Amino acid sequence: MNELTNPKMAHGSPAPRIDFNAPAFQRKRRLRAWVDRLTHGYVLVGGLAVLAAITMIFFYLAYVVAPLFKGAHLQSRPALAPAWLKEAGKPLLLTLEEQNMVGLRVSDQGQAVFFDAQSGAALQTIPLPVPAGTHVVSIAKSQPGTPWLVAGLANGQALVMRSSYQLTYTGDTKAVTPTLEFPYGQAPFTLDPKGRALERVSLTVTDTALMLAGSSGAQLSVLAVTREDDLLAGQPRLEQAHIDLPQMAEPAKAIYLDPRQQWLYVLNGRAQADVYDLRQRTLNGRYKLVEDANVQVTASQQLAGGVSLMVGTSKGTISQWFMARDVDGEPRLSHIRDFQLGDQPIAFIRPEERRKGFIALDASGKLGVFHSTAHRTLLIEQVATHGDALGMSPRADRLMVEQDHQWLPFALSNPHPEVSWSALWERVWYENYDKPEFVWQSTATNSDFEPKLSLAPLTYGTLKAAFYAMLLAAPLAIAAAIYTGYFMAPPMRRKVKPVIELMEAMPTVILGFFAGLFLAPYVEGHLPGIIGLFLLTPLGILLAAFGFSHLPVRWRAALPSGWEAALLIPVILLVCGLSLYLSPAIETAWFGGDMRQWITQHLGLGFDQRNALVVGMAMGFAVIPNIYSIAEDAIFSVPRSLTHGSLALGATPWQTLTRVVLLTASPGIFSALMIGLGRAVGETMIVLMATGNTPIMDMNLFEGMRTLAANVAVEMPESAVGSSHYRVLFLTALVLLLFTFVMNTVAEVIRQRLRKQYSSL
Repeated sequence: MNELTNPKMAHGSPAPRIDFNAPAFQRKRRLRAWVDRLTHGYVLVGGLAVLAAITMIFFYLAYVVAPLFKGAHLQSRPALAPAWLKEAGKPLLLTLEEQNMVGLRVSDQGQAVFFDAQSGAALQTIPLPVPAGTHVVSIAKSQPGTPWLVAGLANGQALVMRSSYQLTYTGDTKAVTPTLEFPYGQAPFTLDPKGRALERVSLTVTDTALMLAGSSGAQLSVLAVTREDDLLAGQPRLEQAHIDLPQMAEPAKAIYLDPRQQWLYVLNGRAQADVYDLRQRTLNGRYKLVEDANVQVTASQQLAGGVSLMVGTSKGTISQWFMARDVDGEPRLSHIRDFQLGDQPIAFIRPEERRKGFIALDASGKLGVFHSTAHRTLLIEQVATHGDALGMSPRADRLMVEQDHQWLPFALSNPHPEVSWSALWERVWYENYDKPEFVWQSTATNSDFEPKLSLAPLTYGTLKAAFYAMLLAAPLAIAAAIYTGYFMAPPMRRKVKPVIELMEAMPTVILGFFAGLFLAPYVEGHLPGIIGLFLLTPLGILLAAFGFSHLPVRWRAALPSGWEAALLIPVILLVCGLSLYLSPAIETAWFGGDMRQWITQHLGLGFDQRNALVVGMAMGFAVIPNIYSIAEDAIFSVPRSLTHGSLALGATPWQTLTRVVLLTASPGIFSALMIGLGRAVGETMIVLMATGNTPIMDMNLFEGMRTLAANVAVEMPESAVGSSHYRVLFLTALVLLLFTFVMNTVAEVIRQRLRKQYSSL
């Protein structure tokens, strides 16, 4: 027995034994156990902290978004019954000023009374300068948000006035001083030369022009007044011109002027609207407002901006109408949407002055709060037994109902009426649009703007950008991972893989900057070459492979196995250079010298310089390293015993790849694709700088888009904290978070099934 097998040494001494219970070993075991417990606790705490952070983010986003979907809240205040109100006559107009401190009431007695909105005490009583022997028959406000008033008199004249409120501070005390002004003079304008009473009146005022309309039975009168500066007289000169229009067939119940002074709407007793073109001085058409012959129009009003007309009926229905072009391109009064308050006749409709919302009061005293664009009913509540007048403040936070010589004031909380499921995700028919559309346009320059908060074009743009990025990145990254992990020689793999993974460290803002300032104009100028590059590069690779396979065996054997990809580098460079070099010649020969114009004329496709093609190239470049790295690791990690066993059984390398390697690595490859898709969906800077940020729904490769993430980055700095716009942007972030969560959950389920299915290989 030799020394290696003899338990004793050659000289007879016993072999040394290792004492695992020695103090040094015990200390090492205790240290190792302590490190294991520390690491386990650290990983556990870190994982729970990540989950807690994500959960807190989710609940915070939900907390900010939740108020968007709450309805309105109405709080009653003590009734006001000032003594002067009993002798003040029938109310023709009731309004409140912005600070909710002063109100204005105009009666049929020809008196305008400014009163304290808190106590009801009369502050100032102004008799209207009505000519002797006549009286006030009707009164109307101009479009919501304007201070102009017009009173129709019994002698066919109209008095134009304007309410004004001056806010002053004395220390911490706020005071409002009301005045009633007559910018066009206290002399009324003559609308009806025959002196018939103006039962209905309307006006619209611009910087240089005033237009008045009135009706006396079935007689219609329109007067245009222009203001011109007279330098010699030192005061403006008024030019008056009557506009002759076709007469009505029925007495008017209400008349409304368009603020652009283009349309005149006349509602008559047959539940019908006559629309006149003031510029052409013709009748545009007669439109039936209700189909049921037993239903009558009982109230009407214009919304803020004067474009929409709200019509209330005797059945408690309120419908919205505005002018839109039909299929023939002609403007027609179109029925947009309906609201239901109850089953009693609508008595009053009062629009908000700064939003597209309105309130309505029916004959039974039931109040409704609505928003037209969102098609949303926010509140229906019984507030009175009936109503003699209804007023609302410009901020739409204070209401006042007059009933039996007393006022019933209410505080209204309605912060976010513009948001609803239909406004966010469905087609909406916006004012001045010819049909329902998906539109995102959160801000504008005027106060009559109708917010358009559809998330559909942003979601569409997000998926569009991700689709084109993955269309470029996924095939290249997966093919590169397959070749690198399975075919490439180890020395070459050690050089190629780190270089590709190094691309992931490139800041996306640099890629976006490069794409927006260089790549986009270059693609536009070399479009035939870029498209040819995508088509000719695979063809060139196939031809090079075909040529290599027909080389003599000794030549092919001279190249070490796994280094074949190095031969493709000059091939790809040659194909790319040739394609871009021939681009001007191809554009001149086949596309008339301008491929962009050819695409527009012959294919009917729009072309923007910063489009989905540029985004796909730039964002695909950013996504490729993510997909490649994970997929390559999955393929390279397939046990060699599986590949060797397959080859030993007679399978070719390609059969081994497709039937063994790819199936075994499929969970990792799928995870790589999902991570790349998540990166593409959440990308911000590249799409922000290279897309043009146009929120349109068009799959056209040559059109831009706006994504959810880019929209948040663009508009969050300009949104007011707590506003509907601000909360909708948080809703956008919540949608992104939920989309990512659902996508990752589905991806994990599929990955686990793939792992379970192919784990037995």
